[in-house]
Parts: sequence; C-alpha cells; structure tokens
Amino acid sequence: MATVMVVDDEERIRGLLAKSLSSEGHSVVTAATANAAIDRLGSGAIDLVLLDLVMPGDSGLAVLRDMSQRQDTTPVIVLSGVTEVGVRVQALEHGAVDVVAKPFSLTELLARVRRNVGGARPVTQERFLQAGGVRLDLDRRRATFGGTGVALTEREFTLLAHLMRRKGQVCRREELLHDVWGLDFDPGSNVVEVCVGRLRSKLGQGLPVETVRRVGYCLYED
Repeated sequence: MATVMVVDDEERIRGLLAKSLSSEGHSVVTAATANAAIDRLGSGAIDLVLLDLVMPGDSGLAVLRDMSQRQDTTPVIVLSGVTEVGVRVQALEHGAVDVVAKPFSLTELLARVRRNVGGARPVTQERFLQAGGVRLDLDRRRATFGGTGVALTEREFTLLAHLMRRKGQVCRREELLHDVWGLDFDPGSNVVEVCVGRLRSKLGQGLPVETVRRVGYCLYED
C-alpha cells in the first residue's frame, strides 16, 4: 500500500482521485494549493504525487522546483490541461516522471500510478467485483453474466465497474461523463447510452442495468 498525495485546486477532481486510489488500496492525502503541497511533502511519508500544473497562486512547477532543491525524489505525475508541448516538457525537465493530459482516462491514470508505486488492491476487493449476477475480472477486464463471458473495452470495463461499485444507486449521466470519460461538461453526444448499449449487447438484454429516464443508470440486485 502506498501513500499518494493529490494536488489539485478542483475539489471534484480531488474527491474523484481520492476515491479511486483508495479502492486500489492506497492511502490518500490531498492539497488544494502548491504551498499546501510543499508543506505536506516536507513532512515526508509520500510515495507518489499527482500534481495539477495550473492552480491559483503558485503553479505545479513551483512544487517541482521545491522538490528539486530539496533533492526530493518522490515520483510526480503531472496532470495538465495545458496543450502547449513546451509546458509539458518543462514539467519533465523539472523532475516529473510522467505527464497526463486533462481530461484524463481514469483507468489509464491508475495504470500509471501502479507502474510507479505498485498496485496492490485491498484484500477485501481481491481480483473480482460481483453484483447483480455479474462477475467482473479486474485484471483481465472480462465480465461474466448468465453464463456468457466477454472481454470488454477500456470504456466498457470502467463504466461497468463504476455501476457495480455503486450497485443499487442511480448514477447520474453527468457523474458517468466525469468519472468514466473524464469530462467536466456534456459534449452533447450519446456516448454513455452507446456504451451501455454495447454492454447489453455483449452480456445480454437481461443485464441488470436500469435506465432511469432523463437521469442516468442503476445496476440493481436481482
């Protein structure tokens, strides 16, 4: 188990990452500013930093510069909505081990975290998720329902896992766009509906995912 610090001025991003990292078995601390991050890093016991590049006040580069001056070798993955290549190169030159563009794929980001700190999951989660008669293999990204087992794409896997972890609760469309697609806005497309349709096609129309009209989706128990 690793201790990961999430540094981002957006409370929603901090909450999303904290929840996802905790489900992977990590301890999570958060900071909303560069100064708060620098203070927390000074106390040690951080194994990885997920660092927003653009924040009010000092930027993420200030954190990287401070770490360099103190010869702090804690790995840092920068999260950046900045499109200029030069800014990303600057982050790498200041010591970041990786740069992930916003909006990011949560599944991809967690894989990068595992690459840098290891990805032991809590014993209670183990390898499989089970809910509503669905069995989801978290390692192989295969789902089984009603005797049918299929491989899933990244989006299908992430969406189904999200619904299974929230079994019995209605997941709003806005929540799914944010947590599965990394979008903070509605692109005006039907990406969620299409992905749910693919899951139903692959696993059968009896898949216990209920469409809540004009709200979202819910995976219910039989």
